[in-house]
Amino acid sequence: MRVAEIKPKKCKAPGCGQRFKPMLSTQKVCSPTCALAMAKDPNLQKLAAKAITKQKRQDLQERREKLKTRAEHAREAQAAINRYVRLRDAQLGCISCDKPASWQGQWHCSHFRSVGAAPHLRFNLWNMNKSCSACNNFLSGNIMAYRPALIQKIGQAKVDWLECNSEIVRHDIPYLKRIKTIFLKKCRRIEKWRIAA
Repeated sequence: MRVAEIKPKKCKAPGCGQRFKPMLSTQKVCSPTCALAMAKDPNLQKLAAKAITKQKRQDLQERREKLKTRAEHAREAQAAINRYVRLRDAQLGCISCDKPASWQGQWHCSHFRSVGAAPHLRFNLWNMNKSCSACNNFLSGNIMAYRPALIQKIGQAKVDWLECNSEIVRHDIPYLKRIKTIFLKKCRRIEKWRIAA
């Protein structure tokens, strides 16, 4: 097996420009003297400071990620999937009342079976639909109107399955992270598609 030979480079130090054969592919200067001269360059010092700041931010973000609880991961996953449902149903009105898609109020993602009553269904897309804030907040989903509209949307068999499902599921952190990642990607795809259309 042949090792690829590193090609000669031009020294990047200010005022040098000499051609040299680097020891490593990442080497930018021909000598320690040029390296010191390059280190004194104010533009490079700014770049180095920027890189250090970026690395510190990444380290801080990683430490924060490690300290997150399962509940925090669940909230983030829920926010991502809720956003997806609102985008998916953007052309539809409220599932529970007659407000059209053009209504200028706040839209929510409403669960047919609430997260408190059926936590195992909190990420099930059949269980989640776009709803106006009035129905979702003040009428607890307006379930009497929600059910017939949901039957019309997904069918009686799926609604029966939602109503009878009583599994016990505990969503672990890797699953919650995966849900968040998947639905953020789906949201970006929908938004990009709508901009292009």
